[in-house]
Amino acid sequence: MTTTPSAPDPAAPTPERSERRLLGASVALIAATTLTDVLTPASLVIGTLVSAPLALAALGASRRATLNLTALAIAGNVLAGVVNAARDGATPTDLGNRAVSILAAILVGFLSLRAREAATRAARLHEEERRLQRERALRTLIEAVSGPLTQAQFVTRAAHALQDFTGAAAVEIGSVDRAVLREPHAHTGPGEGRLGRRLPLDLLARPATREAGAPRDSQVWAVGGGDTFVARLTRPSDPELLILLTRPAAPPDQLSEAVQTLQPLLDRTALLDDLHARQAQLQERGELLQDLIYSFSHDLRTPLMANAVNMRSALKGAYGPLPDDYAATLRNGLDANAALLTLADQLLLVAKYESGEEDSELQSVPLRDLVLNVTEQLRPAAAARGVTIEPTLDGARVPGRKHDLRRAVQNLLDNAVRYAPPGSAVHVTLARQDGEAILSVLDSGPGVSAPRVPTLFQRFRSGGAGGGTGLGLYLTRRIAERHGGTVTYARTARAQSVFTLTLPLEDA
Repeated sequence: MTTTPSAPDPAAPTPERSERRLLGASVALIAATTLTDVLTPASLVIGTLVSAPLALAALGASRRATLNLTALAIAGNVLAGVVNAARDGATPTDLGNRAVSILAAILVGFLSLRAREAATRAARLHEEERRLQRERALRTLIEAVSGPLTQAQFVTRAAHALQDFTGAAAVEIGSVDRAVLREPHAHTGPGEGRLGRRLPLDLLARPATREAGAPRDSQVWAVGGGDTFVARLTRPSDPELLILLTRPAAPPDQLSEAVQTLQPLLDRTALLDDLHARQAQLQERGELLQDLIYSFSHDLRTPLMANAVNMRSALKGAYGPLPDDYAATLRNGLDANAALLTLADQLLLVAKYESGEEDSELQSVPLRDLVLNVTEQLRPAAAARGVTIEPTLDGARVPGRKHDLRRAVQNLLDNAVRYAPPGSAVHVTLARQDGEAILSVLDSGPGVSAPRVPTLFQRFRSGGAGGGTGLGLYLTRRIAERHGGTVTYARTARAQSVFTLTLPLEDA
């Protein structure tokens, strides 16, 4: 509900109007004193009395007005002195008295200016001290309700912080739903709160007129004869929070400032609550997907392995001689089974790495022996494609998990053999350098297009080198990272592809 500002009272005194009245009275007194001085004998020196209205006016006038009044007082003294001298004659005593009267006017004007400057400086220092105190109080208020808080925690802290900031006898904050105060709720001070109670209309409806002393954009208004002050905090998707302050010591403008300070902090708290809710939903969905992957992978492996055993038995003659076409079909089925088993293993590893599952303890892995084993395993497939594998391996031990490292090495060598052109060689090099084991796999295949290089080691980025399921190179990267290493791809000057796996040595 908006507040309608009241129109200013034309008769109400303002600083400018008060100063004009004071100056008018002072000018009239100086003129009256000067006229009296002119009409009286020179020996009376009535002009000295002109310092009184000057001093009175200077305390409430501006610097320029004070200088003008001083000049007017001096001019009045000089005028009276000239008239008196022409009429009564000028004796040394009269001239001395007149000089003293003029000096008195000058001195009073000077002292009035100094006094005004001192008063202005003192008022400025006092206002600065008040401002610093308010800033310190607001900073304390902000610190009290800052942090990753839920809305319930925010309401509790805000109630105590507002009581300290405003000096209120009691502070109550709660959500308003259908004129009833509900959770989140907090109450400080004596007495019972209004939780669960229907609120009176004067606490819910903002008055049309603004309270005296409150700024035009004040967020706080008084009810109940000024004994209770009410404010509201808005929430994006929930009912407003109602703030009730009983007999606060702070003025309305400070109360409004405190409420305006709390609003963005409440907005941030609401965003954090929404973020936590979304994180919980994502975690629940992630756990569901992980369970599905585990179940699918385990359930897939059993029938595939049983099927592979039967097909191998058939190929070995367990069911009698087989036609050549049927034997070729069984071999293709075994290759498909092997691909599906590889996919099941990859999905299990993806679920393991994505869920942050704890790894087993590291072992001492002889990397040279592991690479040789993988190389010998892939030689038949390489020979079938007319590709040779040429290893140059240095002895190196790395701390790690043997099964995972074998998977990473096999992914790199399998990619090289798959995409190397017939009649070419795949060069596998293992060396030690600067406390690291560096495994390089080089082939003469078509390589990876430049646009695909930045996403080469991401999930499901198939096509070209690293094709297939799109999980091989991604798992290689995750395995390397889990072991404190890296894997990179580069294209050499001779148009060859080289994948480099770097792992920290055991004795590094």
